[in-house]
Amino acid sequence: MPKKQRGSGLGSWAFLLGLILAVIIGLWGKVDKTIAIILVVLGLLIGLLNVRGKETTHFLLASTVLVIVSALGGGVLENIIWLKGILDAILILCIPATIIVALKVVFAIARR
Repeated sequence: MPKKQRGSGLGSWAFLLGLILAVIIGLWGKVDKTIAIILVVLGLLIGLLNVRGKETTHFLLASTVLVIVSALGGGVLENIIWLKGILDAILILCIPATIIVALKVVFAIARR
């Protein structure tokens, strides 16, 4: 029996759209201010709407790894412009989502 989907799925769509946008922007080679704002808003939506309950630990681990690898990989792979662009865009997308989910966990712990 399939599980019922909780929520509207807006967070899942925001995550998918953000990753697709990150790859397209990366292939283009640069992240301007407008695109960065869009990625940050998508990251906030992902953090607010997509991650609940038991998913938080897995999400925080995966997003932390993405942030670290994107930051370090972007520095190492500077000469491959399109790959650095993809990693930078993923970094801009994942940082707000990670911060929001981490704050939700801290507040949940503080309420206990």
